[in-house]
Formats: sequence, structure tokens, C-alpha cells
Amino acid sequence: MTQAAVTGVTVAEVMAELAELDDPRIREVNARHGDDHGVNLSRLRAIAKRLKTQQELARELWATDDTAAKLLALLICRPKAFDRDELDTMLRQARTPKVHDWLVNYVVKKSPHAEELRLAWSADPDPVMASAGWALTSERVAKKPEGLDLRGLLDVIEAEMKGAPERLQWAMNTCLATIGIEHAEHRGRALDIGERLEVLKDYPTPPNCTSPFAPIWITEIVSRKDT
Repeated sequence: MTQAAVTGVTVAEVMAELAELDDPRIREVNARHGDDHGVNLSRLRAIAKRLKTQQELARELWATDDTAAKLLALLICRPKAFDRDELDTMLRQARTPKVHDWLVNYVVKKSPHAEELRLAWSADPDPVMASAGWALTSERVAKKPEGLDLRGLLDVIEAEMKGAPERLQWAMNTCLATIGIEHAEHRGRALDIGERLEVLKDYPTPPNCTSPFAPIWITEIVSRKDT
């Protein structure tokens, strides 16, 4: 008997609830960002809070290949219950940007396999997979930089970020900014790379939000830390 059956919640019932919450207007907005679902994320989180952690139900929801169901699965799963190969397969199945980001941030970063996957994905020829490796590298730059070659990372960013595909470029840019913010000894070079490459310099930024352009991002966050 599955855990989902034990709790009395079936995949069919959850899918029906998600279908009721699907809003065509939200779906239209999400489609502009490559995401194919129309469920308000606050409502999705409310469902997850009600269901609590249910690993077997999470696996079953993931297997539906429905984006909203996958997002819910990532909220109710037990990150440490997945083995290394499962996480690699899941990332390759992620399809949409939101599922990809939540998988990396909510699951892989909490996994004992995070470092092994960081190294493998960073070297993956698929730029979307490589972007996940860079996201994990940014996490290490900020929280556990010991053993990382920060100069070497800046060398790669300087050489490859400008011509990288969009998802990979964003992830490398985040790593550049993180190095500049967290490591004062490399801040000058990070700022210089950002200024010269001009990646995301003209990205439209809403009021009261920080620009993703690395020099602005670095300067603003450092100034906040210094006050």
C-alpha cells in the first residue's frame, strides 16, 4: 500500500483539485516565461501545507508529467530520499523553468548528492543542465566556498558568459554577482567583468527591485550589508 493510500489522498483527487485551480489568465502569463500551468503559487503552497511531507505521493505526482503536479511534488517530497541518479533524471525531465528552479533550490540543494551533481552538471553539454550546476556553484560560493577555485570560476565566466544560452548565462551571471558580493578580494575583478561584458545591462527591472546587471547588483547588496 502506498503512502498516498495510507493518508487517504489519491493522485486523482489532487489532480482534480489542481484542475479546478487552473486559471487561464495565470496560464497565459506563465506561458510567456516558458511555464505551462495556470495555478496560483500561493494556492499551490497551501495545498502542500495541508498535505505535508508525503514522499510516495510526491513520486506519483511527478510521474504525471503535469507541471503544477510536479511543482506540488517538489513541495511535499523528502529531498534526502532521492538518490543521485533519480535527481539527475528528474532534472532532465523538468521541462519548464519553474520546475527546474524549484527542483534545484528546494530539493537538490538539500540532498547529500548536491556536490557530486554540481560537478557533473557543470560539465554537461546541455546548457540547461549546466545552468543547474552553476546554480549549485553559486550556493557553494555563498555558503561553503572552501576548496572552490574562485579565480578559475571568474576565468570561465569571463570567457564564456557573454555567448552562453540564456538559462546558462543567467546562472553564470548569478555566480559572478555572488562572488562579487561575498568575496571582497575578488569584488574588483567581478565588477570589471560585469562592466566589460554588459550581460543583462539593459534588462528591464521593476521599481524597488535589484537589477540583475552584476555591477549594479553587487554594489547595491554590498552597500546594504555595510549599513
